[in-house]
Order: sequence, then C-alpha cells, then structure tokens
Amino acid sequence: MNNSPRAFLLGPLLKSVSRSFYLTLRILPTTMRDPIGLAYLLARAADTIADTSLISPQRRLELLLSLRAQVNGAPDEGALARISGEVAGQQAQPDERALLESLGAALAILPQLSRDDQAAVRDIVTTLTTGMEFDLRTFPDETSGSIVALQEFGELDRYTYLVAGCVGEFWTKMTYAHMPGTLKAAPETMLALGVRFGKALQMTNVLRDCARDLRIGRCYLPQALLARHGLTPHDLLQPECSARARPVLFELLRVSLALFQDAVDYTLAIPSGAIRLRLACLWPIMIGLDTLVLLARNDAWLDPHEISKIGRNDVYRIMAASLPMVASNGMLRAWTARRMRAIEAEISAASRP
Repeated sequence: MNNSPRAFLLGPLLKSVSRSFYLTLRILPTTMRDPIGLAYLLARAADTIADTSLISPQRRLELLLSLRAQVNGAPDEGALARISGEVAGQQAQPDERALLESLGAALAILPQLSRDDQAAVRDIVTTLTTGMEFDLRTFPDETSGSIVALQEFGELDRYTYLVAGCVGEFWTKMTYAHMPGTLKAAPETMLALGVRFGKALQMTNVLRDCARDLRIGRCYLPQALLARHGLTPHDLLQPECSARARPVLFELLRVSLALFQDAVDYTLAIPSGAIRLRLACLWPIMIGLDTLVLLARNDAWLDPHEISKIGRNDVYRIMAASLPMVASNGMLRAWTARRMRAIEAEISAASRP
C-alpha cells in the first residue's frame, strides 16, 4: 500500500471532497488522473476559501490571491499558514479542513508533473480563481441583505467560461497530451466544443441554484433579461414569482440546450472504443439534461425549498443506463434528443395561451 502524501491527496482525500467527480476521475486513463486530480484539489481549496462567509469578502480575496500566486510559483509558507489558521478552522466538514491544511503537500506535487502538465494546471487554476475573484469583487457580503445582478448576457457568458468553460478547454488539452491520436477532429474544433461543454454544465448550476444564490445577494440572471420581462432581482426573492419568471427560465433553458448539443457533439467526436473517456463526458451530460428536465417542470423553481436536484440514487441510475449505450452514437443521440424534446415540450406548453 502506498502511504505517501501524494497517494493520500490524490486518493482518499480527493475522493472525500469530490463526490461524483471522483467517479469520473477513476475511469479516466491513468496518466490523466494526477494532473486533473491535482487541479481539482487546488481549485476546490480556492473555492472553499472564496465561499467561507464567516470571513470578510476582502480577506477571502487576499487569501485567494495568495494561493493563486503560490500555484504560479511564488512560495509563501506564511500564506499557507494563514489559510490553514483562518479558513480551515471555519469548516464544518473535516475533509474540507484536511484539504486546506494539506495545501503545502498538494503544491509539492505540482513540480513532480511534466512541464506541460504543470503549465496546464497553473493555467486552469488561475482561470478558475479569476472567476472566484469576480464573485468576490462583484457581489455584496452574503450577510448584507442586498442583491447585485449581472448586467448583460455577455457578463454571464464570460462568467460561465471562467468557472467552467475553461475546464472543458483544460480537459481537451489533457486528452490531446495524454491520449495522442484519440481525438481525430482538429484541436481548435474540440477546444471550442469543450468550452461550450463546460458552459452548459455551469448554466445548469446557475439555473438550479438561482433561489439559493439570490439569498446570499448574487443574481446571475442578467438584469437586462429580467427587465425585458418586467422583473427585478428583488422580485425573484418571492417564491410566488416563479410563474412570472418562467419566461426568463425558458429563455436561458434554450441557451443551455444549444450548449448541451455541442457537449453531445464533443462526446460523439471521441471514438466509440475510448469507453472510459466517453463515459467521463457522458455522465455530466446525462445528469445535466435530467436536471434541466426537472427545472422545466418545476413550477416553484425560485423556492429555495424546491431545488431541482438529481439525487444520489438517480446518479447511480444514470451511470447504469449509460453503459449499454456509451459505444453507440445512435443510442446516445436518441437518449439526449429525448431529453431535449422533453424540455422543449415544457417550454412550448407553457407558451400556449
């Protein structure tokens, strides 16, 4: 048994803090696991810093930027000690505390990777933390009682790139680097599809979590879109506003469906024999589309007690259902088309007078 810090961090600790992502990671080709796993751990630690509301947003931003600097080669043991002392103790989950207290060991893994993998991990963590920085600079303190909304759709589109679209880009780079010859399409084509894949997943998160985000002062639904439908961010705090706001939901569901179509095209561009890589892409698509179906059918989507969330048993059901069809382009297209039609049917039904 390997009891090294690297084995612990990229094994038991990663599993404990990554939930369903660890299942995806375990089916990846071995050479891809370490750089992707390390990037996840560093990003997860950064996200925990950014989300610890018991610490002021300004202080969280300072700690976040200090972690980013270390990822990019500016070692600062004092900063690690401050993160451990100020943030780790605020975590209710012991695994989150362990991750923050293990940042030194995690950063020590980075120079053990190949030069190209080091650069890719630094790049993805830098971009993801830029998205977290955007949150901390844009939105008010979670306890302030005020709400700030994004202004235009372009802001939302950029945000979804910073926090998820860049992950699709990183994933694609890792595939070309570690599975040469697997992807037959031109890199620029796959990178663009990978970005839209990531954006599809983040748009799902934005819509699913809208009610909860509003209650900590964050409205990712653009104000210009709300205004077109006679709504303000504060209106969305009323669960009974769900019906009035359904046109906004449906407009963003249509955007999400277009993004998911590109995610499907990305997956089908992976050769049918690369089962592990296909499954790693297929599972988030299936979970995401099932979540959008729930959202489209949820008349109380702005009620924080009625979140459209796929349960753990549903995840296992999806994983089981994926196995017989993962190698068949026809079956994959048929399954995803059925889910998309179900969403479009809900939109059409609600639009009838």
